[in-house]
Amino acid sequence: MNTKTSSRQTGSCPARRSSTPVAGCALIVLAQMAAPAFAGPAEQAQRIYERIAGVPPSATVLQQMTTLITNDPSRSGLVAAAAIATDAPSFYNVVLKNFVMPWTNRDQTVFAPLNDYAATVIGMVRDDIPFNTALSADRLYTSKASGLPPVSSANNDHYAMAETNGVDLKATLVATTQSAAYGLPTEATAGLLTTRGAASAFFVAGTNRAMFRFTMINHLCNDMEALMDTTRPPDRIRQDVARSPGGDSRIFLNNCIGCHSGMDPMAQAFAYYNYDATAGKLVYTANLVQPKYLINSPNFPNGFVTPDNSWANRWRQGSNSVLGWDPMLPGSGVGAKSLGQELASSDQFAQCQVTKVFQTVCFRAPTSSADQAAVASIKQSFKSGYSLKQVFQQSAATCAGS
Repeated sequence: MNTKTSSRQTGSCPARRSSTPVAGCALIVLAQMAAPAFAGPAEQAQRIYERIAGVPPSATVLQQMTTLITNDPSRSGLVAAAAIATDAPSFYNVVLKNFVMPWTNRDQTVFAPLNDYAATVIGMVRDDIPFNTALSADRLYTSKASGLPPVSSANNDHYAMAETNGVDLKATLVATTQSAAYGLPTEATAGLLTTRGAASAFFVAGTNRAMFRFTMINHLCNDMEALMDTTRPPDRIRQDVARSPGGDSRIFLNNCIGCHSGMDPMAQAFAYYNYDATAGKLVYTANLVQPKYLINSPNFPNGFVTPDNSWANRWRQGSNSVLGWDPMLPGSGVGAKSLGQELASSDQFAQCQVTKVFQTVCFRAPTSSADQAAVASIKQSFKSGYSLKQVFQQSAATCAGS
């Protein structure tokens, strides 16, 4: 709640006749503290701009936004003012970049070099590309700024240099495709999942389960512990998962199965991908399962042997059906692209994006009933066109007065 007082409401007590002046002063101060303070159009405009752009507005911009709110004090006026803020270069170069960077690395830190994953999200928001294509489209953003090394599938130099040089991402990002820039087959591209940034973080070594886990964290706001469901069939759990870890089968039945029974059938979509750390690039082997999917087979020889990159969503039934899977999709498919479509079409994908933006812009989690109702409304609007830019605008409008 805004606790700023007007010029007539100072912290000192007014002179008054009272037999108990100290008590009277205390009552007035308490009343001032308890009374709600409502932000006026100028204060709302400044708050919206600073929360979206991360810097104070110029006098001219502040006046433009204030006028919009004054002429239309309804929600639509606030959203129109917020649209001015999302046009600020600092929204893309600072606020949005910091919003996205934790998605691109295992440490989930903002202190990582700019990469193609983050640049692609920034470009999609700037160009108002439907964000439900973020995990499936053949899309990539590069910078047209002069003096940068060419984009390469073997290094991150193009993006790191752009950041070092302070390149204006809003002004210089241009859209291209991963198939053109990296030579991936179009059918092998899966939006953010097949960017070099994602591959270097989540396809490196391991078993490619990390790509699935961090996709669930970043884009459905749930880690595996929250998604455990021991009622799903275990027939597609790979051989490397011991069925009696430490000699106790109860550990598998009451714990391991809860994650792997759902994760392994979906992570199979990544069976043809690997990140070659020596070459520094994503590797895609069409129709050939990567050896990492077949490691540690003696752990349980009767476990599932991955034959291809087909996948199935076992979570359409059971407790994880609450994630809101799209009934128009089949719930199974081939390859990362169709899995990305499955995940991004879920209700939880929309809920996750809106919740993250709301928390970023409003500086609080939507825990109150009013905030939850606002998030639900913004989510429904988001699902009509999947404009993440509008989610920033609507969230800022929601908390403009607090």
